[in-house]
Amino acid sequence: MEPFLHDTLTQDKRRFEPLDPARVTMYVCGPTVYNYIHIGNARPVVVFDTLFRLLRLCYPQVVYARNITDIDDKINAAAQAEGVPIRELAERYARAFHEDIAQLNALPPTVEPYATDHIPQIIALIERLIARGHAYVAEGHVLFHVPSDPHYGILSKRKRDELIAGARVEPAPYKRDPADFVLWKPSPPELPGWDSPWGRGRPGWHIECTAMIETHLGQTIDIHGGGQDLIFPHHENEIAQGTCAHGGLTYARYWVHNGYLTIHGEKMSKSLGNFRTVRELLARYPGEVLRYALLSGHYRKPLDFTPELLEQSLHALDRLYTTLALTESVPAAPLNPQAAAERLELSPERRAALVPEALPHGLGAAPEFVAALADDLNTPQALALLHEAAAQLRKDPTPERKREFLAAAELLGLLADTPQSWRQRLPAQGEETLSEERIEALIAERAAARRDRDFARADAIRDELKRAGIQIEDTPSGTVWRRALA
Repeated sequence: MEPFLHDTLTQDKRRFEPLDPARVTMYVCGPTVYNYIHIGNARPVVVFDTLFRLLRLCYPQVVYARNITDIDDKINAAAQAEGVPIRELAERYARAFHEDIAQLNALPPTVEPYATDHIPQIIALIERLIARGHAYVAEGHVLFHVPSDPHYGILSKRKRDELIAGARVEPAPYKRDPADFVLWKPSPPELPGWDSPWGRGRPGWHIECTAMIETHLGQTIDIHGGGQDLIFPHHENEIAQGTCAHGGLTYARYWVHNGYLTIHGEKMSKSLGNFRTVRELLARYPGEVLRYALLSGHYRKPLDFTPELLEQSLHALDRLYTTLALTESVPAAPLNPQAAAERLELSPERRAALVPEALPHGLGAAPEFVAALADDLNTPQALALLHEAAAQLRKDPTPERKREFLAAAELLGLLADTPQSWRQRLPAQGEETLSEERIEALIAERAAARRDRDFARADAIRDELKRAGIQIEDTPSGTVWRRALA
């Protein structure tokens, strides 16, 4: 089983052939932590988490780096407005980012570097670019000289005039060429800065990622990922920096970009004011609903993120959890790792590296399901196959079907909850929203009323819960409850 990925650089779908199959490397641009992330920021998190799961199934070692940008003009402005150090602000929103994406079932990356922890590496990289004639010092700035790279524009396929206009930079008299971009800039006393050969200053945004990639992954990596909006200028500038600093070596073998989220067909953005934060949405929906919604469209295409999509995702997930509830008494068949790996046609090297204490997600999934994900991460097809597997499991509840169903869901990062817990966390649909504490208190009160043979009070409590969209069921082990779907 070999994955195929669409490469933005070559503009076609290619078989994934890592530089070293024993150590696959992937870098994804992470958040700039000056506020809560919006749902558009969450799309690459979910997309590349799913790719990470697939790669770990296919290869013995996958080193996945997702950075934290903790020095940036937006962070500086937000910290100044609050009167706090940038590190305090950045750490606060980095914690919030981790809390939010954990509810989306995103696995931690292998390494999560912070930009400000790599100032020495950034300075050394800039010095190398200057020594090779690709960068120059001007009025306390260090700039990359775009004409020194004959391949500049190779990723975005833009013409020179478009490159200059698209870079969205102010003209400066100290630039040798209008397209030149900043690697290092001076910092006034009121802004964060570090000592450097060019004076006290701070790095430009693009150089941060190049330095972190070299530090943690190497000079050439297998996959570089991020949102479509990063193709130019950010990733274009990264290629220029990396290839020029390393004597023309390939910077990334595959470039993978996810498409935009839209709201009723209009691109989601903070400038348009049509975005929703993940935290706001999590107050209404379980995180798996957001994940399912983000997986429902192919990652390279725009996805219209509407309330209707969220409701559809909620009901689709509920059908999957209902399958689990209906087959709760059916155990999943034991997994034979080597037999499963042979069935998925994993490489001999991957099979040899399988260890019982660290089996990859999805090892017991059906080959056609894994093949859908291996075909340029076709998550819509994978979700369709997951629902087919659910239907087959309900019709013929065998341990083997149960194992395949759970393994497929695990590879997508879904069904991480129990059916009962899932139904308890659904959004309330009744006349009022009751907290879990209030529901438990009412159930306890009802139990006491039944013991006292006050059946009128017990029935009144049941009716109150029903009006609030809470279904209860009396079982030999006690009363269980769940929220009803509309």
